[in-house]
Amino acid sequence: MSEVTGTTWTVYDANSMTQAEIYGHVLCEIGEERADVVGLTADLAKSTKIGIFGEKFPERFFNVGIAEQNLFGVAAGMALSGLTPFVSTMAAFASMRACEQVRTDICYQNLNCKIIATHGGISFGTAGSTHNAQEDVAIMRSFPNMTVIIPADGIETANAVRACVDWDGPVYIRVGRGFEPTWYDTEAYGFQIGRAVTVSEGTDITLICCGVTVLQAAEAARVLKEEDGLSVRVLNLHTIKPLDEAAVMKAVLETRRIITFEEHNIYGGMGSAVADVIAASGTGCAFEKVGLPDAFSLVGYPEDLYAHYKLDTNGMIEKVREVMGRDFEEDEDWEDEV
Repeated sequence: MSEVTGTTWTVYDANSMTQAEIYGHVLCEIGEERADVVGLTADLAKSTKIGIFGEKFPERFFNVGIAEQNLFGVAAGMALSGLTPFVSTMAAFASMRACEQVRTDICYQNLNCKIIATHGGISFGTAGSTHNAQEDVAIMRSFPNMTVIIPADGIETANAVRACVDWDGPVYIRVGRGFEPTWYDTEAYGFQIGRAVTVSEGTDITLICCGVTVLQAAEAARVLKEEDGLSVRVLNLHTIKPLDEAAVMKAVLETRRIITFEEHNIYGGMGSAVADVIAASGTGCAFEKVGLPDAFSLVGYPEDLYAHYKLDTNGMIEKVREVMGRDFEEDEDWEDEV
């Protein structure tokens, strides 16, 4: 891996820092350049790592206490005053406890608030269903004006935080809790809000992923090539809204088999967004959504939960083999289905 210059951390640090810690350091870099950037939290400065920004810029950091609804109301007021607030709390609290304030105070007015939500998905698995965020993407992407991003690792988190500063309107960036493994070894891989990144090319089937499932899918593609001779395309669909519809449809037309993997309820998340695009196109394909079922998540260590829900490499390999075994099409004439 090569060192990233001009920053306070390098890609070497990504393996010893959480996504949230990287966010905290990157926000400090942004704060050096932008006097309008302020940080806010609801008594979670340490857990969300926005406290790193607070230590460096105490005069631009605000802790409202355990009052998430007030947190987003204050952020809205600051945005209306010309500031650029970065708001940090747990994903479950941002999307549900303060749902009305995010919708009405921020999205309705299309304010320039950046929400960095930590402990996303089942990354805080031992805390139980009340602290896991398995509905947040469905909630956030339903709000007009909201942009929704789920970085694959710490490197992509850095890219997303930097990119969102100059992105007009509210942004929701969801990151994990702990030492999620890194996939990228450089920041220069072509990150752009609203554009999927092709992790690997393939012609037999496409795995569309976001967040921690990207690395698992990349490994599954490697194993499936070696053991099954399959050509597996992997798309990192880091931006759920606006969705890269062109990349989705290209995958549908070229591979005809699609599986989505996400650390979220199978209803309303990335898989549903992809399904909407495919359905609207009128194009047929073999399609399956893999994520958390329509039930509250189990309690356990994240790695055990990923295995249980088929979101790890072994689960993905199993799903690919299952879908590849389906006889969904008698002919190979694709033109009559477009």
